Amino acid sequence: MAQPDLVPGQLPDAPDVQPGRRRRFDLQPAIRWEAGLAILIVVVVLLGERASSQFLSSYDLFSLSLTSGEVAIMALPMTLIIISGEIDLSVASTMGMASALLGFLWSQGWPMPAIFAVILIVGVAAGLFNGLLITRLGLPSLAVTIGTLTLYRGIATIILGPNTVADFPATYTNIGVNPVLHTGLSFSALCFIVLAVIVGVVLHATPVGRSIYAMGNSVDAARFAGIRVKRIKTLLFVVSGVICSFAGVLLTFRLNTAVQDNGLGLELQVVAIVLLGGVSIFGGKGTLIGVVLAVLAFAGIQYALLLTNFNQEAFGLVVGALLLSSVFVPNAGANAARLLAVARRFSRSRAIRGWSA
Repeated sequence: MAQPDLVPGQLPDAPDVQPGRRRRFDLQPAIRWEAGLAILIVVVVLLGERASSQFLSSYDLFSLSLTSGEVAIMALPMTLIIISGEIDLSVASTMGMASALLGFLWSQGWPMPAIFAVILIVGVAAGLFNGLLITRLGLPSLAVTIGTLTLYRGIATIILGPNTVADFPATYTNIGVNPVLHTGLSFSALCFIVLAVIVGVVLHATPVGRSIYAMGNSVDAARFAGIRVKRIKTLLFVVSGVICSFAGVLLTFRLNTAVQDNGLGLELQVVAIVLLGGVSIFGGKGTLIGVVLAVLAFAGIQYALLLTNFNQEAFGLVVGALLLSSVFVPNAGANAARLLAVARRFSRSRAIRGWSA
């Protein structure tokens, strides 16, 4: 097709790009990453079967969902926050604070519905405090949530001290150790499925989800587009506080124990799962399907290692390896290009020095 005549000084128009084609191209990295996670799950299942022939039994699947449910639940709000370009490292401390508060109020004779209401309010307050410091004062979320990680854990220590509360009603503790309606799923796993559906719809099928991606790609561009960045990010941290407090209640009932260090160190597992799911640590990229697959892979790895008598105190090695792999592998091409450019510059400089000599 012939190009139209150009006015002197006018540049030719760039060729049109079909929107649908561009959208498919943008999804290709996520699809490839999720396919890799699916392969990883298959490998984990094969290794788990070699470790124990009962790995895929109904009891083992229930145990897997039982021990991983709370971490999986906390990974959902973390996904939204990281895609928006922020991070929340106080998730496990919020969980521990909710657990300590549950034990303390129960030991003081409070009725359980009133305790749930107080924990909900505390979760809102914890998330709101994080959100306001980040959005209104302009502080970096990494520094803020490292601070509140310590702050909320300290509050849990003050609330409960060295005491242990382990006399919760069987009506509630049975929730944590019995399958739901003989489905083979724990109550925490069922809650994760429900919340994952809700988060997936919000993230991938609503204007709020598109706003979250836009903020992660460019905060300034999102503001110019009329997106209320501060309001949405504050809301995300509030949601994180509420969901993590809920996870603290589930953890307490599963263990039938409230202590001040419940959930200690789980924040790194949550971050590892989200990054393993293909969510970019820089924001703006990732899918919930990838995070769900990462939850399955992470839980399978943890349980398979447990069956092989792996030292659980050394599981941090696995978490660290997954974190590094999740950051390095997606950028492997760019890192290789940088190394190649450095090598070329080095060889060129050596050649110049040799020629000068």
